[in-house]
Amino acid sequence: MDKHYTVAIVGAGTGGISVASRLLRGAPFLKGKVAIIDPAEKHYYQPLWTLVGGGVAEKEVTERSMADLIPQGADWIQEAVNAFYPEENSLTTEANTSITYDYLVVAAGIQVNWDQIKGLRDAIGKDGVCSNYSYEYVDSTWESIRNFKGGKAIFTQPNTPIKCGGAPQKIMYLADEYFRKSGVRDKSEVIFASAAENIFAVKRYADTLDQVIERKQITTNYNRNLVEIIPDKKEAVFENLKTNEKETMKYDMIHVVPPMSAPDFISQSQLADAQGWVDVDPFTLQHKTYANVFSLGDSSNLPTSKTGAAIRKQAPVVAENLLALLKNKEMKATYDGYTSCPLVTGYNSLVLAEFDYDKNPAESFPIDQSKERVSMYIMKKDFLPIMYWNGMLKGVM
Repeated sequence: MDKHYTVAIVGAGTGGISVASRLLRGAPFLKGKVAIIDPAEKHYYQPLWTLVGGGVAEKEVTERSMADLIPQGADWIQEAVNAFYPEENSLTTEANTSITYDYLVVAAGIQVNWDQIKGLRDAIGKDGVCSNYSYEYVDSTWESIRNFKGGKAIFTQPNTPIKCGGAPQKIMYLADEYFRKSGVRDKSEVIFASAAENIFAVKRYADTLDQVIERKQITTNYNRNLVEIIPDKKEAVFENLKTNEKETMKYDMIHVVPPMSAPDFISQSQLADAQGWVDVDPFTLQHKTYANVFSLGDSSNLPTSKTGAAIRKQAPVVAENLLALLKNKEMKATYDGYTSCPLVTGYNSLVLAEFDYDKNPAESFPIDQSKERVSMYIMKKDFLPIMYWNGMLKGVM
């Protein structure tokens, strides 16, 4: 079965739906000429999973039916893409559908590679091994925190790009606070075993987070990449990225952030750069080789944090530049690398980090956002989900 669309959008996540909504709002003539290709039945507001893992939100509120979110005027092709043929302006799906296009937008997200950590697949979700990076397993994080009776609680961060670079430490701060409330913190060691070299890439916010680490008496083991879980011994094996030696740590609880990569069908295609991500201009988001291809979000090689907040600024640029090309006009919209990491530091505190490509703060509020604030926590917990469902996905913000 062959189909042709003016615009084919791969991925019905934050980026794909936002761009589709903006295109259809800005160019009603595209109605029926835009396809969104994605096999998923459900769409998730993943930024709330930190609070689900911390016991202050229900995971069910993060889930919506995909059918309710596809914008009117777009065709939803509920199939998985398996190959791109950009020289022929076409792609194929696993159901053997061939789709040709005038323009392509790739917003296929990131691939979570659970199997790259030996033993993790069998261990995850039980006996203190947990992760917020899955709707299926996020409940196990709260269960592990709630039932923790003391000992070693390890929180990991891998040596790959990940969704929301701050998430590995956010759940650690919530766990520490809960351990104090439940009276077990004084007989516990909380360890941040991170493959990064420091707590955060932007000094303005790192200074605050280092103070949080010191205040909470958290042990930091940087340049440590988790490579194996041995559940029957309750041991975690790390590679020391400085010495290349293996180090084994006992755990009573371990929150694992699995390694991630571009989806295989992207990394194996002509659209990918050497690392497997869609190779786009960092400012226009247009592909460096194929002028009728754009990409945004986690599957692109944009040198910024992979967050929903970044996509909120990327989607208008893709939509505006694509519409300019459709109308034979010059592309004028540019993206400056803006991203945001709402860094939860406790059950009522948050540092709202916002910055651009050059790691310069790009803050939205007339306050010092490097400080921990109750107001910013309330914004993340109560207001950002509303803005997401009712604004961003509908292409109005």
